[in-house]
Amino acid sequence: MGNDALTEEHSSGHSAEVFRETQGSEEFLALRRKHRSFVLPVTAVCLLWYLSYVLLAGYAPEFMAQPVFGRVNVGILLGLSQVVTTFAVTMTYVSYANRHLDPSATAIRERLENKEGVR
Repeated sequence: MGNDALTEEHSSGHSAEVFRETQGSEEFLALRRKHRSFVLPVTAVCLLWYLSYVLLAGYAPEFMAQPVFGRVNVGILLGLSQVVTTFAVTMTYVSYANRHLDPSATAIRERLENKEGVR
């Protein structure tokens, strides 16, 4: 298992050399930095948020059981906010990718397609 693109000819007809060259290009490295600069901090925040929820549920059941209105308590609201957070992060990432990542990725792909010609 591994990156077969680096050891053999790809089904697109590109050689391993072309893929190595692309992966080492400044354009590709910048794209990878932009992707990681968004994904890593957001992932860390989301994991901390989820871990906080789990720890509160396990170690502060009295707090989680406090009623907010009717039969809805703090635990239910925090649990539902986990779902809302997931949708918000997804929508934010899609927007970020459309504006910042996709144009660069498209340029790299087009350069690859034009370099050796798609077979």
